[in-house]
Amino acid sequence: MDAGELDWKRTLREQWAVHWRHQLRARLEGLTDDEYFWSPVQDARSVRPRGRSKAPVQFGAGDFTIDLAFPQPVRSAFTTIARRLGHVIVGVLVARNAAQFGAPAASYETWEYAGSAATALYPLETQLDVWLARVRGLGETGIRVPIGKKEPFERRLWPIWCCTSTAS
Repeated sequence: MDAGELDWKRTLREQWAVHWRHQLRARLEGLTDDEYFWSPVQDARSVRPRGRSKAPVQFGAGDFTIDLAFPQPVRSAFTTIARRLGHVIVGVLVARNAAQFGAPAASYETWEYAGSAATALYPLETQLDVWLARVRGLGETGIRVPIGKKEPFERRLWPIWCCTSTAS
């Protein structure tokens, strides 16, 4: 690497580390179940005990399911922290760890969603650790390879049910 060339792997890992330590993780510290499931409006999208959702689509393999809709409504629904964490864990980290790095695959349908704030943080940290380790393991040329068909949602930027900032 030339002295003036940017170290993409280090820069990417450092950006994640700073945001994780000083923004996201600090805000999740001490998250209570009341906060995790708090709904700003009636029928906000969330993670709920199986059979308790009124959402058009509920996915999940365990005792809890995540609320989804196909297609995404014109006016996006409000979401709880539980729903947002479920989306980041499965729709962002798990999907990309599997597609881009060969980690075990999972989907919204097969994931066992956390029924408490405390149990939601472990898979978030675990999947982030997997992603960071795999990025760290890329060679200097590997970090520059376009994702292409490995992107789990290559036909569009985001899946149809999470395409706005309020839906994820």
